[in-house]
Amino acid sequence: MQLNDLRPAEGAHKNRKRVGRGNSSGHGTTAGRGTKGQLSRSGGGKGKGFEGGQQPLAMRLPKLPGFTNHNRVEYAPVNVARLDAIFADGDVVDNESLVEKGVIKKASTLVKVLGDGEISKKLTVRVDKVSASAKSKIEAAGGKVELPC
Repeated sequence: MQLNDLRPAEGAHKNRKRVGRGNSSGHGTTAGRGTKGQLSRSGGGKGKGFEGGQQPLAMRLPKLPGFTNHNRVEYAPVNVARLDAIFADGDVVDNESLVEKGVIKKASTLVKVLGDGEISKKLTVRVDKVSASAKSKIEAAGGKVELPC
């Protein structure tokens, strides 16, 4: 047996019905769609999601509440306890030093220092935002907060 001898099993292969190719074909004029009605028209038939006139599921479900504020500014949170753990006394905390220590990935990231934990080192903090509790803890430890101008 050769490759060119291979044939599909008897009755397995059926020719495609070619409709609308003249009346002598047996599928001319109406092309097997019948005479009139919704399904005989071009583009006719029921759309996706049609449920026989019943209210479709997509319209029965409730809409999601709220909205997304496209002007929202995201800050990377850093707590004072973390600053106390990774910085030495007298260090300057800014975006570059936070990238060096592996706290944030890029220097362009906006950072906000939060007041969770305790701090005992004198640090100069130069980040985008500092919470009120963090500012009071840093200044109580002898450090200072310099927000960008």
